[in-house]
Amino acid sequence: MIFRPSDFHFPDDPARLYPDTPGRRWVLEIGFGDGRFWPHHARTFPEAPNYLGVELSGVSLLKAHRRLKAAGLSNAVLTKMPAEVLVREVLPDQTLDAVIVNFPDPWPKAGHEEHRLLRAPFFEVMARRLKPGGAVQLTTDHDEYFEFACAQAAASGVMRVELTGPPPAALETKYALKWRDLGLGAHHARFVPLHSGALPAAPPRTFAPYPEENAAVPHAVLTLPASFAPQDFQKVTARSPQPRGEGWTVVLLDLYATLRRDGWTALAHVVEGELTQEVLVGITARGDGTHLVRLARFGGPIITPGVKAAVGSVTEWLEAQGAVVVHRGY
Repeated sequence: MIFRPSDFHFPDDPARLYPDTPGRRWVLEIGFGDGRFWPHHARTFPEAPNYLGVELSGVSLLKAHRRLKAAGLSNAVLTKMPAEVLVREVLPDQTLDAVIVNFPDPWPKAGHEEHRLLRAPFFEVMARRLKPGGAVQLTTDHDEYFEFACAQAAASGVMRVELTGPPPAALETKYALKWRDLGLGAHHARFVPLHSGALPAAPPRTFAPYPEENAAVPHAVLTLPASFAPQDFQKVTARSPQPRGEGWTVVLLDLYATLRRDGWTALAHVVEGELTQEVLVGITARGDGTHLVRLARFGGPIITPGVKAAVGSVTEWLEAQGAVVVHRGY
């Protein structure tokens, strides 16, 4: 089953994701490629665990979906989003039995270490998400990245490193087969949470699905000037006050007239760390003569601070054109 980001709850309940197999082990695979690993590995269990796979490639997502469906693995959920977002915002504490990371991008160039997945902040979050006895399992052919990941796990203070051989299924992936044919080996490690004493402090959770269950979808109500008729819209960029890479950037790319003469839609590009979204913000006439500025449902956006800021940016641009804001809801 393929989930859009907006199909998840933030955080989510494993029993909701797997209503037919709620009591089974839960395994997350980060970067599943074309999906070869899980059908092999699932057969090593008496019952196939519930599976959650996250990937950035849409082509890989479709290939893996077909492969898992052909293998009869109905308790598998696949999604396309940055792994950091899924781990931080979707997964509840102490629910995962294992996290699989096979042959991740090592980002080998100097200065690119900050892009690597297996760094201390990742391990700190995973120490909360894993059950006692669970582990992050890394298989890689890259010597330097393997040493880096082990050092980062130890430096996190919440993981111990166990060096073992890789599971056979990890050597059946498309990438691993190329290296095996060349006679090259692979490193494998298990990173096991210490869970001694209190768990690490929980990071803040700021994302919500569309529509939000406990808050209004971002919106504003305003009165447009009678002369409002945008002809030459110019791109608008807004940034949060946080340092670059920590906050959000919103770019209003264009403004389109809708089929209704008194309505428009703004296209916004929103960047927040590893998460990028293209969202639509509608400007719609209401019966009382005001206009509603509201995040559109199209594309199933995740409501983040940046997405709320996109609605705010459209509202502020309209104010600059002479609109008067009656109400803000973002």
